Amino acid sequence: MVSRAAILDKTHYGLNIYAYVIRQYYPGTTVLSLSGRDCGITRNPFNDDKETLSVCIQAGVAIHSDIEIPTFKGDVFEFAAKYFKTENEDDLLIRICDALHLNIQVKDDEDPLAWLNDEDDTWYTDISFFKAPIRNVFPSETLRLHNIHKLITSEKYKSVTTELRAITDPKTKRKFKANNLDYVTFSGVFERRNDNNLVKHSNLITIDFDHLDNLEKTRQLLLADKAFDTELLFASPSGDGLKWVVRVDLEQATHAQYFQAITNYLQHTYNIEVDASGKDISRACFLCHDPNAFLHKRHRAL
Repeated sequence: MVSRAAILDKTHYGLNIYAYVIRQYYPGTTVLSLSGRDCGITRNPFNDDKETLSVCIQAGVAIHSDIEIPTFKGDVFEFAAKYFKTENEDDLLIRICDALHLNIQVKDDEDPLAWLNDEDDTWYTDISFFKAPIRNVFPSETLRLHNIHKLITSEKYKSVTTELRAITDPKTKRKFKANNLDYVTFSGVFERRNDNNLVKHSNLITIDFDHLDNLEKTRQLLLADKAFDTELLFASPSGDGLKWVVRVDLEQATHAQYFQAITNYLQHTYNIEVDASGKDISRACFLCHDPNAFLHKRHRAL
């Protein structure tokens, strides 16, 4: 059988299902504009194509309503049932999986939440790696998240990180970091580090948190967050900040739209300010030593 919970996990709480259905009626257009947990107002194919459909996430599932029709409301599965024209639960879930190419079937005698530990949930994406100094804008190789996690948790950057954190003068510290730390572009592979030279987006966005009052508290909040899965999380080179790498779906919104949505969400939910410079696709992220860096289990070494 296929569980609703498994489908919600694979479709960003069901938002991807809404996007798929609506796009069948309006191909080639941006059908949802993400802003935190709210997608705002879009066209409703079940209300004469009027811009009256509201989609948002509540209690871990995407829901909808129509600002013109009070009775038109429900969750994503009810919305999908209207499109697929079926009231049979099993048939609906199977048709959703087929349409969105989801491979999440479980056996009848299995725990319905067993998909959380499914070893087939592996996902890889490519990222450009650059040797120091920062003025070097040409990547030396392409890595994946488990490669970067291994670098961060190993002894490779331990001595240079210790030396950096011992520097008290801000200007000297910035210069040392720029000249001595390798870096990556988490948002993709580049011919050279410039937004215009992007080869392929990684479907990742990095959020920088600087000068945190309680780093460990913020770390736990991010790891427990239900809106965005943490792919990688590690301490910043300075030691008083965090680098939060999250996965996004660029078929639903642009890089810039996601960055703004995540920024708004963090401000509203946790009252946390985000470094706005991270909005650039080619944003450089310095690597340092953090033996406690978190890596999502889906990024296993080959």
